[in-house]
Amino acid sequence: MALDSEKDLRQWRNRFRELADKSFRRGVYTFTGFLGLGEQEVFRRMEAQLRHVPYRFWGGMEDTERKILRFGSAEDLGYEEPYPISCIHMRPLSAKFSDTLSHRDFLGALMNLGMERAAIGDIQAEEKQAYLFCLTSMAAYICENLNRVRQTAIRCDVTQETPRIAREQPRTEEILVSSLREDVLIAKVYHESRAEVLKHFAAGKVYRNGRLCEDPSQPLKRGDVVNVRGLGKFIVQEQLYETKKGKLCVKTAVYP
Repeated sequence: MALDSEKDLRQWRNRFRELADKSFRRGVYTFTGFLGLGEQEVFRRMEAQLRHVPYRFWGGMEDTERKILRFGSAEDLGYEEPYPISCIHMRPLSAKFSDTLSHRDFLGALMNLGMERAAIGDIQAEEKQAYLFCLTSMAAYICENLNRVRQTAIRCDVTQETPRIAREQPRTEEILVSSLREDVLIAKVYHESRAEVLKHFAAGKVYRNGRLCEDPSQPLKRGDVVNVRGLGKFIVQEQLYETKKGKLCVKTAVYP
């Protein structure tokens, strides 16, 4: 499952139980740090055990991949408490002399500050600037210490504005496949053999619509979002036609 060991799984299960129990018994909100798809899947596999405690995932805006899990609700507790999420605008001091900076560049600079991954949510990057969702407790530290990405001097400011950066635009690909099986489409999109694709499934690296997918034979349908850790993400847009030889032409949107 995308986590390193059974020990990791036990620690996450215990952590979720502790936070849910604290919220239920004390009548307070409790929060995780930012969770990746793997940690979110650990919770979803045990959520039936914790249904007595209201919960919600949120990452700062719609469609974020990394999210914080909050236990508790205003209906049950009688008050509302916001998620401990701040948004930081990161931009060059001089756009004229700035490099083009990618998501990887900004994330690398943050990691070089000694940040824990749980403190960092999604990064929305566009050419020379980016917006970062992070734990509010770490926002001041980031703003004070993150002053360079690669060779570009930058400034960081906490903002209340919703990021208006355009999402990375996918490339449209029309592929011919023998079936709509998930492993077949992944192999075609990423130009890998079926054997290589099956290794991704075995390693817990394949997610469909945010949920871990362990069955490579499952057929995909229009609108399905497939994440393969280490390779990228694509969306099944539509089946265009079937050839005389029985091949299916499928339109996909492939993200870098």
